[in-house]
Amino acid sequence: MPLEPSRRPDNDLDAAVSVFVQHRRRLFGIAYRVLGSVVEAEDVVQEVWLRWQLTDRSVVDNPAAFLSSITTRLAINVAQSARVRRETYVGPWLPEPVDTSSDPEVGAQRAEALELALLLVLEKLPPTERAAYVLREAFDYSYAEIAGILDLTPVNVRKIVSRARKHLSDEPRESVDAAEHRRLLTAFVSAARTGDVAALEALLAPDAVSLSDGNGMRGCARVPVLGRERVARLSSYRPFWRGADFMLVDANGSAGVMVGKGGRPFAFLTAAASKDGIHQLLWVMSPSKIAAFLDSRARFETTSGPAPDGE
Repeated sequence: MPLEPSRRPDNDLDAAVSVFVQHRRRLFGIAYRVLGSVVEAEDVVQEVWLRWQLTDRSVVDNPAAFLSSITTRLAINVAQSARVRRETYVGPWLPEPVDTSSDPEVGAQRAEALELALLLVLEKLPPTERAAYVLREAFDYSYAEIAGILDLTPVNVRKIVSRARKHLSDEPRESVDAAEHRRLLTAFVSAARTGDVAALEALLAPDAVSLSDGNGMRGCARVPVLGRERVARLSSYRPFWRGADFMLVDANGSAGVMVGKGGRPFAFLTAAASKDGIHQLLWVMSPSKIAAFLDSRARFETTSGPAPDGE
């Protein structure tokens, strides 16, 4: 027996919500990797939801492919405009860290293209090249599927992904495992808090670099700090650590440190390390990016999808 006409719209919307919620983590994972921004990725996912509501879903054979395609194209558009905005950014720009304690892979089939240091390198690629790499390496899309999403030929997609891989493999260092990364980061923070410069130097690679993202904040380095000695001295700056506490967090699939005072986080730190020690420190101090990380902690605690009215 057919449903009463008055019930069809509600049931249809319920079905739309159900499908969208099923794929939401993946959509966020795609957008976040392309954009390096929690806030911008959430905006893209919300726009995808609005478009999904307005779509004639009866003609969509593969909702997952349809939603992923819209997400990727919107993310590329945002990335192109974001590149212009970031040219006026004061000091180094770093991706927004995302809490991955509940979902270490942020919707991906494998935890690729997620670490902050790698996202920073991805930012140097053109948005289309970045998207192709993300879809292939993190979500295991076929070259034909990526070609359909990006409106390219499979041959071109292969070339783009190969070029992106080569660009990203220019860093010859082999990263340490998760346990050693956590140990190095914890030891670094402990030495920095006590002002032990010698201990800090012992943890750092000779060519260590420290990048601080504060978008012009007072007291935040506006240029990269280079070299073991300089990085160690800067990292042990006593006023920064005075009265501070810190907490280990799961960020972007690896260990990070949230630094705060009086229960209010004000800085996030993570690192890239190899057998030579820590060779890159990434400090995120921009208040909006700290807030984005804290907000992201609740993302996977909520199983409900978007409200039926899109709000």
